[in-house]
Amino acid sequence: MGTLEVICGPMFSGKSEELIRRLQRTLYAKQTTIIFTPSIDTRYKANSISSHNGRTLKAVPIQNSSDMLKYIDEKTQVVGIDEVQFLSGNTIEIIMSIVNQGKRVICAGLDKTFKGEGFGIVPELLALADDVTKLSSICMVCGNEATYTQRLIDNKPASYNDPIILIGASDSYEPRCRKCYTIDKK
Repeated sequence: MGTLEVICGPMFSGKSEELIRRLQRTLYAKQTTIIFTPSIDTRYKANSISSHNGRTLKAVPIQNSSDMLKYIDEKTQVVGIDEVQFLSGNTIEIIMSIVNQGKRVICAGLDKTFKGEGFGIVPELLALADDVTKLSSICMVCGNEATYTQRLIDNKPASYNDPIILIGASDSYEPRCRKCYTIDKK
């Protein structure tokens, strides 16, 4: 049987770093591994997954989750997916069909939007996962454990009505604890 592993948490918690660590181990063990990244994520190199501290692994950029099926065959043992919350299409069904083919699927993604709500398919993936790793970061305000992603516009909390997806890094987002996280609901 295959397995589904989900790595989640706020921005700057080390999700991609943990995904890269796990995938490097599969590559070291000479397991046939394919890695995907949504083409919408243009923060770093186009054909790789990247951590904020600069570690990278080659990846196939895809627009739709069904694109993964073009690259997976009977020899594939491990499938890695970074920024899974950005994938469109029948992502849950496709991931579970890959797992049901006996493959190990490792996904990383944000569990909550900047609004503090479940991000896309990630809550459902968490419910289906065989293994969940929920990471935290350090609050940029008080230094406590951070589980929220604060979006900032001109150093002020973004409006609740702003679009969910805004590709950015430390220029637009910072980790916050529950106490220091705020959202402008106007």
